[in-house]
Amino acid sequence: MHNGSSCIFPIKDGGIHQLQTGSSKAIAIYEGILRKNPDDLESRWLLNIAYMSLGRYPNVPAEYLIPGLATDTGFKIKSFTDVAADVGININGRAGGTITDDFNNDGYLDIVTSGLGIDDPMHYYENNKNGTFSDQTKKSGLTGLTGGLNIQQTDYNNDGNPDIFVLRGAWSVQGFGNQPASLLRNNGDGSFTDVTIPSGLLFFHPTQAAVWADLNNDGWLDVFIGTENSGRMDAGGTHVSMLYINNHDGTFTNVAKEAHCDITAFVKGVTSADYNNDGWNDLFISTLNGKKYLLKNSGKAGNVPVFEDVTVASGIDKNTNRTFITWFYDYNNDGWPDLLIGDYQFDKALGYYAAAEALGKTVAGAGNIFLYRNEHNGTFTDVTKETGLDKVVYSMGSNFGDIDNDGFPDMYFGTGNPDFGSLVPNKLFKNIDGKRFADVTLSSRTGNLQKGHGVAFADFRNIGVQDIFIEMGGAFRGDSYTSSLYENPGYGNNWISMKLEGVKANKAAIGSHIKISFTENGINRTVYKDVNSGGSFGSLPLRQEIGIGKASMITEIEIKWAGSQTLQRFKNITPNQFLHITEGSNAINIIPLKKLSYRKRSSVAVCMPVGGI
Repeated sequence: MHNGSSCIFPIKDGGIHQLQTGSSKAIAIYEGILRKNPDDLESRWLLNIAYMSLGRYPNVPAEYLIPGLATDTGFKIKSFTDVAADVGININGRAGGTITDDFNNDGYLDIVTSGLGIDDPMHYYENNKNGTFSDQTKKSGLTGLTGGLNIQQTDYNNDGNPDIFVLRGAWSVQGFGNQPASLLRNNGDGSFTDVTIPSGLLFFHPTQAAVWADLNNDGWLDVFIGTENSGRMDAGGTHVSMLYINNHDGTFTNVAKEAHCDITAFVKGVTSADYNNDGWNDLFISTLNGKKYLLKNSGKAGNVPVFEDVTVASGIDKNTNRTFITWFYDYNNDGWPDLLIGDYQFDKALGYYAAAEALGKTVAGAGNIFLYRNEHNGTFTDVTKETGLDKVVYSMGSNFGDIDNDGFPDMYFGTGNPDFGSLVPNKLFKNIDGKRFADVTLSSRTGNLQKGHGVAFADFRNIGVQDIFIEMGGAFRGDSYTSSLYENPGYGNNWISMKLEGVKANKAAIGSHIKISFTENGINRTVYKDVNSGGSFGSLPLRQEIGIGKASMITEIEIKWAGSQTLQRFKNITPNQFLHITEGSNAINIIPLKKLSYRKRSSVAVCMPVGGI
């Protein structure tokens, strides 16, 4: 009975429960709890959600009402629609990772997902090139590959085919986190072969966070892998983070100690960028221990890079909060990578904090997003408050994209924690001219109340508009949920899409810098984008999708290729095209792709019972 309105906050229309027994009984239970303890904000939040699921909000008893939950007084955008079930994506699972990319080399973006538990299967949804997807997991060879809270794509062997890296063991206790990762080689046709053992990447550590980048500028992708250590998780021994350097022959060697990045912490997020624009990719590590690590790549020639901990010098050390997700991106388009970190401090179910925020109460320790602006001199400034991001957001899966093609990256956060009381909406923030962010969750209709994990923005329809896919579901078996594909209504702005192919650079061009110059309404503008897969939990396509607003011509595309640092410039490019650009070649190849429309079935006006109530 699932439909596109199910569990979307505020619940209305098709999301209102037709089978009302569950929420009706929940209301009686929560009202009984609140009579005994009126200050129980978690129960008050869930009571209001239960009323909403029956179409009875705001007719909640006055003493328990949280007013204004269904009123959108903020910045408004067009509504998205969840079309996952309509187009054939029928995953109903637990927490897991997401990759969107073209795995079978037909030019159309596919979807791969994973699940947390050792019996949770991977899924491969192939784009049928007609507005639907089909489950091709068996044909892909992924059947039987289970587990993996996070997955990422890479091109470890420089053959032009996106491979898959599966991370396992995160959050596990009493030594059960000592699980191997998997490196899955893409055979070029959307099928995969497990090459973990012959590649030298067999290890037994609890992992979720990793980043692929050319860290020694030799034209091949290396991988840094963060491990998890805490009082609950060290029964299997001390887990040291790893840096595997690519040997150019399909194998890797761990050089973390020699490279000075052998971190021992509870690592939940890692990201890489050339934050100081010196031509060498650096590392940032986010941990639940509270300590942060900004590791500057010294740029020394040789096979093994050497990193220097510059966290204190950068000013980021002042943040001692427990943090999770992280990424580098240029939110203000000044040509220097900025840093986002997601706070993950809580001592109650997230419903408590959601109620407190809605009631205007100040709650100590409430988690939010931290945004650090790059000051171009090795330091960062915390601009969280001035950019409007001092909101309660407990994010696990998240990523960034450009929902309206204005050239400024927006952000979508999957929220939650394992507690069933953490029934809070996922959050979408729109970037307003690189100066501030507006919470557009309500008007966008993307605020799913269920637990959100791997997130990706991607142009699945080849129309230059990014939709949002999110792998839904919590940690417990009773907290599984259906994943969502939010169809973007479009805003009429122009765009350019580019697949870069390295020659001296790694073939996937990961780490290469793109600079797009154009004139919009008489004003000269520049948009900057690095080639990567986005956030540290969820993977965007490596095809770079860049908005340019109302500009009718791109004055110049400049590419600084990773590793080689070769500069190429292309002038007077017509927008709204798919381009293939090869390092060293002056030719621009236009990729002819068919525009698609999602095939939609008629919606059913019923809703799954909201988890946790």
